[in-house]
Amino acid sequence: MNRIWLVLGLFVFGMLSCQKTGFITDQSAILDTTTDSLRFDTVFTSTGSVTQFFKIYNRNDQKLRISSINLMGGNSSPYKINVDGDAGTQFNNIEMEANDSIYVFVSVTINPTAANAPFIAQDSIKINFNGKTKWVQLEAFGQNANYIRSLALSGNNTWTNSKPYVILGGMQILPNASLTIQQGTKVYVHADAPIIVDGTLITQGGPEAANRVVFKGDRLDQPYADFPASWPGIYFRSTSKNNILQFTSILNAYQALVTENGAANSNPTVTLESCIIDNAYDAGIIALNSSIKASNSLISNCGKNIQLALGGVYSFTNCTNVAYSNSYILHKEPGLFVSNNYKQNNAVIVSPLYAQFTNCIFWGAFGTVDNEVVTSKDNAAVFDASFINCSWKVKSAPANATVNNMVTIDDPQFDSINTSKRYFDFHLKETSPLINKGASVGLLKDLDGKNRSVAQPDLGCYERQ
Repeated sequence: MNRIWLVLGLFVFGMLSCQKTGFITDQSAILDTTTDSLRFDTVFTSTGSVTQFFKIYNRNDQKLRISSINLMGGNSSPYKINVDGDAGTQFNNIEMEANDSIYVFVSVTINPTAANAPFIAQDSIKINFNGKTKWVQLEAFGQNANYIRSLALSGNNTWTNSKPYVILGGMQILPNASLTIQQGTKVYVHADAPIIVDGTLITQGGPEAANRVVFKGDRLDQPYADFPASWPGIYFRSTSKNNILQFTSILNAYQALVTENGAANSNPTVTLESCIIDNAYDAGIIALNSSIKASNSLISNCGKNIQLALGGVYSFTNCTNVAYSNSYILHKEPGLFVSNNYKQNNAVIVSPLYAQFTNCIFWGAFGTVDNEVVTSKDNAAVFDASFINCSWKVKSAPANATVNNMVTIDDPQFDSINTSKRYFDFHLKETSPLINKGASVGLLKDLDGKNRSVAQPDLGCYERQ
Protein backbone atom coordinates (compact mmCIF):
# COMPACT_ATOMS: atom_id res chain seq x y z
CA MET A 1 0.00 0.00 0.00
CA ASN A 2 2.78 2.41 0.91
CA ARG A 3 4.43 1.69 -2.40
CA ILE A 4 1.22 2.55 -4.28
CA TRP A 5 0.93 5.89 -2.47
CA LEU A 6 4.57 6.62 -3.23
CA VAL A 7 4.04 5.93 -6.93
CA LEU A 8 0.92 8.10 -7.01
CA GLY A 9 2.79 10.91 -5.23
CA LEU A 10 5.63 10.79 -7.71
CA PHE A 11 3.14 10.78 -10.58
CA VAL A 12 1.32 13.86 -9.28
CA PHE A 13 4.61 15.66 -8.60
CA GLY A 14 5.76 14.87 -12.10
CA MET A 15 2.52 16.15 -13.60
CA LEU A 16 2.76 19.37 -11.63
CA SER A 17 6.40 19.83 -12.60
CA CYS A 18 5.58 19.37 -16.26
CA GLN A 19 2.74 21.81 -15.98
CA LYS A 20 4.93 24.53 -14.40
CA THR A 21 7.80 24.11 -16.88
CA GLY A 22 5.60 24.02 -20.00
CA PHE A 23 4.36 27.03 -22.03
CA ILE A 24 0.99 28.57 -21.50
CA THR A 25 -0.70 28.55 -24.90
CA ASP A 26 -4.31 29.57 -24.41
CA GLN A 27 -5.82 33.05 -24.65
CA SER A 28 -6.17 33.36 -20.90
CA ALA A 29 -2.47 34.21 -20.76
CA ILE A 30 -1.71 37.63 -19.34
CA LEU A 31 0.94 39.84 -20.96
CA ASP A 32 1.42 43.42 -19.78
CA THR A 33 3.48 46.39 -20.94
CA THR A 34 4.53 49.26 -18.69
CA THR A 35 2.96 51.70 -21.14
CA ASP A 36 0.76 51.68 -24.20
CA SER A 37 2.54 54.66 -25.78
CA LEU A 38 5.93 56.36 -25.88
CA ARG A 39 6.08 60.06 -26.67
CA PHE A 40 9.26 61.88 -27.60
CA ASP A 41 9.31 65.65 -27.17
CA THR A 42 10.83 67.82 -29.88
CA VAL A 43 13.48 65.84 -31.75
CA PHE A 44 15.86 67.81 -33.93
CA THR A 45 16.18 66.30 -37.37
CA SER A 46 19.28 64.20 -38.09
CA THR A 47 20.67 64.34 -34.54
CA GLY A 48 18.30 61.74 -33.12
CA SER A 49 16.76 61.45 -29.71
CA VAL A 50 17.59 59.97 -26.39
CA THR A 51 16.50 56.36 -25.89
CA GLN A 52 13.32 55.49 -24.07
CA PHE A 53 12.12 52.04 -23.08
CA PHE A 54 9.21 50.00 -21.87
CA LYS A 55 9.01 46.55 -20.31
CA ILE A 56 6.97 43.52 -21.28
CA TYR A 57 5.81 41.39 -18.33
CA ASN A 58 4.78 37.72 -18.36
CA ARG A 59 2.24 37.73 -15.51
CA ASN A 60 1.69 33.97 -15.67
CA ASP A 61 3.16 31.21 -13.51
CA GLN A 62 4.22 29.38 -16.68
CA LYS A 63 6.52 30.21 -19.53
CA LEU A 64 5.07 32.24 -22.40
CA ARG A 65 6.22 32.42 -26.00
CA ILE A 66 5.76 35.74 -27.79
CA SER A 67 5.12 34.89 -31.42
CA SER A 68 6.45 38.16 -32.75
CA ILE A 69 7.35 41.76 -31.93
CA ASN A 70 7.19 44.00 -34.98
CA LEU A 71 8.11 47.61 -35.61
CA MET A 72 5.33 48.25 -38.08
CA GLY A 73 7.19 50.84 -40.15
CA GLY A 74 9.98 48.35 -40.77
CA ASN A 75 13.30 49.55 -42.11
CA SER A 76 11.76 52.81 -43.37
CA SER A 77 10.60 53.81 -39.88
CA PRO A 78 12.30 56.76 -38.17
CA TYR A 79 12.33 54.58 -35.06
CA LYS A 80 14.82 51.91 -34.04
CA ILE A 81 14.06 49.23 -31.48
CA ASN A 82 16.11 46.82 -29.46
CA VAL A 83 14.45 43.83 -27.80
CA ASP A 84 16.28 42.24 -24.91
CA GLY A 85 19.67 43.21 -26.34
CA ASP A 86 19.00 42.54 -30.04
CA ALA A 87 18.42 45.29 -32.60
CA GLY A 88 16.05 44.92 -35.52
CA THR A 89 12.53 45.51 -36.76
CA GLN A 90 11.03 42.03 -36.28
CA PHE A 91 11.63 39.49 -33.52
CA ASN A 92 10.10 36.00 -33.46
CA ASN A 93 9.53 33.26 -30.89
CA ILE A 94 10.73 35.08 -27.83
CA GLU A 95 10.53 32.89 -24.75
CA MET A 96 9.78 34.44 -21.37
CA GLU A 97 10.08 32.68 -18.05
CA ALA A 98 7.14 32.71 -15.66
CA ASN A 99 6.72 36.11 -13.95
CA ASP A 100 9.68 37.50 -15.89
CA SER A 101 10.11 40.62 -18.03
CA ILE A 102 12.09 41.89 -20.99
CA TYR A 103 13.13 45.40 -22.08
CA VAL A 104 12.26 47.07 -25.37
CA PHE A 105 14.42 50.15 -26.11
CA VAL A 106 13.23 52.75 -28.62
CA SER A 107 15.04 55.68 -30.28
CA VAL A 108 14.06 57.97 -33.14
CA THR A 109 15.88 59.94 -35.83
CA ILE A 110 13.80 62.18 -38.06
CA ASN A 111 15.10 62.94 -41.53
CA PRO A 112 15.12 66.58 -42.61
CA THR A 113 12.21 67.77 -44.73
CA ALA A 114 11.40 71.02 -46.41
CA ALA A 115 9.12 72.08 -43.55
CA ASN A 116 10.28 74.68 -41.07
CA ALA A 117 7.48 74.03 -38.58
CA PRO A 118 7.42 71.07 -36.19
CA PHE A 119 5.92 67.87 -37.56
CA ILE A 120 4.85 64.54 -36.09
CA ALA A 121 6.45 61.14 -36.74
CA GLN A 122 4.34 58.16 -35.70
CA ASP A 123 4.76 54.40 -35.69
CA SER A 124 3.73 51.46 -33.53
CA ILE A 125 5.06 48.23 -32.08
CA LYS A 126 2.87 45.14 -32.45
CA ILE A 127 3.22 42.28 -29.95
CA ASN A 128 1.61 38.93 -30.87
CA PHE A 129 1.16 36.07 -28.39
CA ASN A 130 -1.25 33.17 -28.09
CA GLY A 131 -3.47 34.53 -30.86
CA LYS A 132 -3.76 37.93 -29.13
CA THR A 133 -2.24 41.33 -29.92
CA LYS A 134 -0.95 44.24 -27.86
CA TRP A 135 0.13 47.60 -29.26
CA VAL A 136 2.53 50.29 -28.11
CA GLN A 137 2.15 53.56 -30.01
CA LEU A 138 5.15 55.75 -30.84
CA GLU A 139 4.97 59.51 -31.39
CA ALA A 140 7.69 62.11 -31.83
CA PHE A 141 7.53 65.81 -32.61
CA GLY A 142 10.23 66.59 -35.15
CA GLN A 143 11.82 69.94 -35.85
CA ASN A 144 14.20 70.94 -38.59
CA ALA A 145 17.08 73.06 -37.38
CA ASN A 146 20.26 74.83 -38.39
CA TYR A 147 23.19 72.86 -37.02
CA ILE A 148 26.31 74.62 -35.81
CA ARG A 149 29.23 72.23 -35.27
CA SER A 150 32.43 73.58 -33.68
CA LEU A 151 32.18 76.77 -35.72
CA ALA A 152 34.25 79.95 -35.55
CA LEU A 153 32.21 82.87 -36.93
CA SER A 154 33.96 85.68 -38.79
CA GLY A 155 32.47 88.76 -40.42
CA ASN A 156 28.93 89.95 -39.71
CA ASN A 157 26.30 87.24 -39.31
CA THR A 158 22.52 87.24 -38.79
CA TRP A 159 20.35 84.38 -37.50
CA THR A 160 16.64 84.44 -38.29
CA ASN A 161 13.77 82.67 -36.57
CA SER A 162 12.78 80.43 -39.50
CA LYS A 163 14.41 77.43 -37.81
CA PRO A 164 15.96 76.91 -34.38
CA TYR A 165 19.72 76.64 -34.09
CA VAL A 166 21.39 73.64 -32.49
CA ILE A 167 24.99 74.15 -31.36
CA LEU A 168 27.12 71.01 -31.18
CA GLY A 169 30.77 71.10 -30.10
CA GLY A 170 30.76 74.82 -29.29
CA MET A 171 30.79 78.09 -31.19
CA GLN A 172 33.14 81.08 -31.17
CA ILE A 173 32.47 84.60 -32.40
CA LEU A 174 35.93 85.76 -33.46
CA PRO A 175 37.38 89.18 -32.56
CA ASN A 176 35.83 91.95 -34.69
CA ALA A 177 33.13 89.55 -35.87
CA SER A 178 29.47 89.90 -34.92
CA LEU A 179 26.35 87.76 -34.63
CA THR A 180 22.88 89.33 -34.60
CA ILE A 181 20.00 87.07 -33.55
CA GLN A 182 16.55 88.22 -34.58
CA GLN A 183 13.43 88.06 -32.41
CA GLY A 184 11.80 84.70 -31.84
CA THR A 185 14.97 82.71 -32.52
CA LYS A 186 15.57 79.67 -30.31
CA VAL A 187 19.11 78.42 -29.72
CA TYR A 188 19.59 74.93 -28.27
CA VAL A 189 23.05 74.07 -27.00
CA HIS A 190 24.62 70.67 -26.40
CA ALA A 191 26.17 69.75 -23.06
CA ASP A 192 29.75 70.16 -24.33
CA ALA A 193 29.21 73.30 -26.38
CA PRO A 194 30.16 76.67 -24.83
CA ILE A 195 29.38 79.87 -26.70
CA ILE A 196 32.58 81.96 -26.74
CA VAL A 197 32.24 85.62 -27.66
CA ASP A 198 35.46 87.39 -28.61
CA GLY A 199 33.58 89.77 -30.90
CA THR A 200 30.00 91.04 -30.56
CA LEU A 201 26.71 89.30 -29.81
CA ILE A 202 23.43 91.16 -30.33
CA THR A 203 20.02 89.66 -29.65
CA GLN A 204 16.84 91.45 -30.74
CA GLY A 205 14.05 89.67 -28.89
CA GLY A 206 10.58 91.02 -28.28
CA PRO A 207 8.45 91.10 -25.10
CA GLU A 208 5.97 88.40 -26.18
CA ALA A 209 6.95 84.85 -25.21
CA ALA A 210 7.08 83.74 -28.85
CA ASN A 211 9.36 86.65 -29.76
CA ARG A 212 11.95 86.26 -27.02
CA VAL A 213 15.39 84.97 -28.00
CA VAL A 214 16.02 81.81 -25.98
CA PHE A 215 19.22 79.96 -25.14
CA LYS A 216 18.83 76.58 -23.44
CA GLY A 217 20.07 72.98 -23.56
CA ASP A 218 19.19 70.68 -26.45
CA ARG A 219 17.70 67.97 -24.23
CA LEU A 220 13.99 68.68 -24.55
CA ASP A 221 12.80 65.33 -23.19
CA GLN A 222 11.57 64.97 -19.63
CA PRO A 223 12.92 65.04 -17.01
CA TYR A 224 16.05 66.55 -18.57
CA ALA A 225 14.44 69.57 -20.23
CA ASP A 226 14.67 71.70 -17.08
CA PHE A 227 17.83 70.34 -15.48
CA PRO A 228 20.42 73.00 -14.56
CA ALA A 229 23.93 72.66 -16.02
CA SER A 230 22.54 71.18 -19.23
CA TRP A 231 24.96 73.35 -21.28
CA PRO A 232 28.03 75.46 -20.38
CA GLY A 233 26.86 79.05 -20.94
CA ILE A 234 27.91 82.22 -22.80
CA TYR A 235 31.43 83.55 -22.18
CA PHE A 236 32.39 87.11 -23.16
CA ARG A 237 36.18 87.35 -23.24
CA SER A 238 38.54 90.31 -23.07
CA THR A 239 38.27 91.44 -26.72
CA SER A 240 34.48 91.30 -26.71
CA LYS A 241 32.59 94.61 -26.89
CA ASN A 242 29.21 96.22 -27.60
CA ASN A 243 27.18 93.15 -26.67
CA ILE A 244 23.47 93.95 -26.31
CA LEU A 245 20.93 91.32 -25.25
CA GLN A 246 17.29 92.39 -25.49
CA PHE A 247 14.30 90.32 -24.33
CA THR A 248 16.49 87.26 -24.09
CA SER A 249 16.23 84.18 -21.85
CA ILE A 250 19.32 82.21 -20.82
CA LEU A 251 18.08 79.04 -19.15
CA ASN A 252 19.50 75.95 -17.42
CA ALA A 253 23.18 76.65 -18.06
CA TYR A 254 26.17 75.84 -15.85
CA GLN A 255 27.38 79.46 -15.81
CA ALA A 256 24.82 81.44 -17.77
CA LEU A 257 26.81 84.60 -18.47
CA VAL A 258 30.49 85.16 -17.79
CA THR A 259 32.38 88.32 -18.70
CA GLU A 260 35.98 89.22 -17.94
CA ASN A 261 37.92 92.46 -18.32
CA GLY A 262 36.42 95.74 -19.43
CA ALA A 263 35.50 96.48 -23.00
CA ALA A 264 37.96 98.13 -25.37
CA ASN A 265 35.70 101.21 -25.54
CA SER A 266 33.61 103.20 -23.08
CA ASN A 267 30.47 101.13 -23.65
CA PRO A 268 29.52 98.31 -21.29
CA THR A 269 30.88 94.92 -22.28
CA VAL A 270 27.35 93.50 -21.93
CA THR A 271 24.03 95.35 -21.87
CA LEU A 272 21.04 93.37 -20.62
CA GLU A 273 17.62 94.79 -21.44
CA SER A 274 14.60 92.82 -20.18
CA CYS A 275 16.49 89.56 -19.91
CA ILE A 276 15.83 86.42 -17.87
CA ILE A 277 18.66 84.32 -16.45
CA ASP A 278 17.26 81.31 -14.64
CA ASN A 279 18.24 77.95 -13.14
CA ALA A 280 21.98 78.14 -13.78
CA TYR A 281 23.70 75.52 -11.66
CA ASP A 282 26.85 77.42 -10.66
CA ALA A 283 26.11 81.07 -11.40
CA GLY A 284 23.75 83.33 -13.30
CA ILE A 285 26.24 86.18 -13.86
CA ILE A 286 29.97 86.15 -13.18
CA ALA A 287 31.91 89.32 -13.97
CA LEU A 288 35.65 89.77 -13.33
CA ASN A 289 36.80 93.37 -13.68
CA SER A 290 34.25 93.89 -16.43
CA SER A 291 31.29 96.15 -17.20
CA ILE A 292 27.58 95.35 -17.30
CA LYS A 293 24.51 97.54 -17.67
CA ALA A 294 21.26 95.73 -16.83
CA SER A 295 17.66 96.92 -16.68
CA ASN A 296 14.28 95.23 -16.24
CA SER A 297 16.00 91.87 -15.87
CA LEU A 298 15.29 88.79 -13.75
CA ILE A 299 18.10 86.67 -12.33
CA SER A 300 16.55 83.77 -10.46
CA ASN A 301 17.20 80.44 -8.76
CA CYS A 302 20.86 80.03 -9.66
CA GLY A 303 23.59 78.53 -7.51
CA LYS A 304 25.00 82.06 -7.24
CA ASN A 305 22.82 84.65 -8.91
CA ILE A 306 25.29 87.52 -9.43
CA GLN A 307 29.03 87.55 -8.65
CA LEU A 308 30.90 90.80 -9.39
CA ALA A 309 34.57 90.39 -8.45
CA LEU A 310 37.85 92.22 -8.99
CA GLY A 311 36.17 95.56 -9.57
CA GLY A 312 34.62 96.85 -12.74
CA VAL A 313 31.77 99.15 -13.70
CA TYR A 314 28.19 97.98 -13.16
CA SER A 315 24.70 99.40 -13.28
CA PHE A 316 21.58 97.39 -12.39
CA THR A 317 18.23 99.17 -12.61
CA ASN A 318 14.82 97.66 -11.83
CA CYS A 319 16.20 94.15 -11.66
CA THR A 320 14.85 91.26 -9.57
CA ASN A 321 17.52 89.06 -8.00
CA VAL A 322 15.80 86.18 -6.23
CA ALA A 323 16.53 82.57 -5.25
CA TYR A 324 14.44 79.87 -3.61
CA SER A 325 15.75 76.45 -2.66
CA ASN A 326 14.10 73.83 -4.84
CA SER A 327 14.57 70.25 -5.97
CA TYR A 328 17.40 71.27 -8.33
CA ILE A 329 19.45 73.88 -6.47
CA LEU A 330 19.84 74.60 -2.76
CA HIS A 331 19.96 78.31 -2.00
CA LYS A 332 23.16 78.56 0.02
CA GLU A 333 25.01 81.51 -1.58
CA PRO A 334 24.07 85.22 -1.41
CA GLY A 335 22.09 86.53 -4.33
CA LEU A 336 24.64 89.29 -4.90
CA PHE A 337 28.37 89.34 -4.13
CA VAL A 338 30.36 92.50 -4.93
CA SER A 339 34.10 93.00 -4.45
CA ASN A 340 37.07 95.01 -5.67
CA ASN A 341 39.48 92.12 -5.11
CA TYR A 342 40.13 88.55 -6.15
CA LYS A 343 42.36 85.80 -4.86
CA GLN A 344 44.56 84.26 -7.53
CA ASN A 345 47.48 81.87 -7.00
CA ASN A 346 47.52 82.61 -3.25
CA ALA A 347 47.80 86.34 -3.95
CA VAL A 348 45.10 88.99 -3.70
CA ILE A 349 44.77 91.32 -6.67
CA VAL A 350 42.61 94.46 -6.62
CA SER A 351 40.92 96.79 -9.09
CA PRO A 352 38.55 99.77 -8.69
CA LEU A 353 34.87 99.01 -8.35
CA TYR A 354 31.97 101.26 -9.35
CA ALA A 355 28.56 99.65 -8.95
CA GLN A 356 25.09 101.16 -8.66
CA PHE A 357 21.87 99.30 -7.94
CA THR A 358 18.61 101.22 -8.30
CA ASN A 359 15.02 100.02 -7.79
CA CYS A 360 16.19 96.43 -7.42
CA ILE A 361 14.94 93.50 -5.31
CA PHE A 362 17.34 91.14 -3.54
CA TRP A 363 15.45 88.23 -1.99
CA GLY A 364 15.80 84.55 -1.16
CA ALA A 365 14.01 81.91 0.88
CA PHE A 366 14.06 78.30 2.09
CA GLY A 367 17.84 78.21 2.06
CA THR A 368 20.74 78.87 4.41
CA VAL A 369 21.40 82.52 3.48
CA ASP A 370 20.93 85.33 6.01
CA ASN A 371 22.35 88.15 3.89
CA GLU A 372 21.34 88.25 0.25
CA VAL A 373 23.84 91.04 -0.43
CA VAL A 374 27.49 90.56 0.58
CA THR A 375 30.40 92.87 -0.23
CA SER A 376 34.16 92.57 0.09
CA LYS A 377 36.34 95.69 0.13
CA ASP A 378 40.11 95.91 -0.11
CA ASN A 379 41.36 99.35 0.86
CA ALA A 380 44.06 99.22 -1.80
CA ALA A 381 41.52 100.08 -4.51
CA VAL A 382 38.38 102.18 -4.93
CA PHE A 383 35.19 100.55 -3.69
CA ASP A 384 32.11 102.54 -4.68
CA ALA A 385 28.91 100.50 -4.36
CA SER A 386 25.56 102.21 -3.89
CA PHE A 387 22.02 100.92 -3.37
CA ILE A 388 19.22 103.37 -4.13
CA ASN A 389 15.52 102.66 -3.52
CA CYS A 390 16.18 98.92 -3.35
CA SER A 391 14.71 96.19 -1.20
CA TRP A 392 16.93 93.52 0.26
CA LYS A 393 16.81 90.65 2.68
CA VAL A 394 19.75 91.12 5.03
CA LYS A 395 20.39 90.69 8.72
CA SER A 396 23.29 93.09 8.59
CA ALA A 397 23.67 95.61 5.79
CA PRO A 398 27.13 95.87 4.22
CA ALA A 399 28.99 98.64 6.03
CA ASN A 400 31.13 99.63 3.05
CA ALA A 401 28.21 100.38 0.70
CA THR A 402 26.25 103.62 0.27
CA VAL A 403 22.58 103.07 1.06
CA ASN A 404 19.75 105.48 0.27
CA ASN A 405 15.99 105.14 0.78
CA MET A 406 15.94 101.37 1.15
CA VAL A 407 12.68 99.42 1.65
CA THR A 408 12.87 96.92 4.49
CA ILE A 409 10.19 94.22 4.30
CA ASP A 410 9.39 90.74 5.57
CA ASP A 411 7.87 89.52 2.32
CA PRO A 412 7.95 91.05 -1.19
CA GLN A 413 4.64 89.26 -1.95
CA PHE A 414 5.47 87.70 -5.26
CA ASP A 415 2.46 86.48 -7.20
CA SER A 416 2.92 82.69 -6.94
CA ILE A 417 5.66 80.49 -5.51
CA ASN A 418 5.47 76.69 -5.40
CA THR A 419 8.91 75.20 -4.84
CA SER A 420 7.76 71.56 -4.94
CA LYS A 421 6.37 72.07 -8.44
CA ARG A 422 9.13 74.51 -9.36
CA TYR A 423 6.60 77.17 -10.27
CA PHE A 424 7.80 80.74 -9.77
CA ASP A 425 5.94 83.87 -10.77
CA PHE A 426 7.87 86.92 -9.60
CA HIS A 427 5.28 89.52 -10.56
CA LEU A 428 4.15 91.55 -7.55
CA LYS A 429 0.76 91.11 -5.92
CA GLU A 430 -1.36 94.23 -5.66
CA THR A 431 -0.71 94.18 -1.89
CA SER A 432 3.08 94.15 -2.28
CA PRO A 433 4.92 96.81 -0.23
CA LEU A 434 7.29 97.29 -3.19
CA ILE A 435 4.73 98.95 -5.44
CA ASN A 436 5.43 102.64 -6.24
CA LYS A 437 8.60 102.58 -4.13
CA GLY A 438 11.11 103.19 -6.90
CA ALA A 439 13.03 106.28 -7.91
CA SER A 440 12.28 107.90 -11.26
CA VAL A 441 14.91 106.54 -13.67
CA GLY A 442 13.26 107.02 -17.05
CA LEU A 443 12.42 103.40 -17.85
CA LEU A 444 9.14 103.38 -19.80
CA LYS A 445 8.57 99.61 -20.05
CA ASP A 446 9.07 96.55 -17.82
CA LEU A 447 10.24 93.00 -18.50
CA ASP A 448 6.87 92.14 -20.09
CA GLY A 449 7.00 95.19 -22.32
CA LYS A 450 4.20 96.77 -20.25
CA ASN A 451 4.12 100.46 -19.36
CA ARG A 452 5.93 101.66 -16.24
CA SER A 453 5.09 104.54 -13.99
CA VAL A 454 7.75 107.11 -14.71
CA ALA A 455 7.37 109.10 -11.49
CA GLN A 456 6.96 106.21 -9.04
CA PRO A 457 7.88 102.86 -10.61
CA ASP A 458 7.59 99.60 -8.72
CA LEU A 459 10.74 97.86 -7.56
CA GLY A 460 12.05 94.95 -9.58
CA CYS A 461 11.67 93.88 -13.18
CA TYR A 462 7.85 93.82 -13.29
CA GLU A 463 5.47 96.78 -13.01
CA ARG A 464 2.14 95.97 -11.40
CA GLN A 465 -0.55 96.61 -14.03
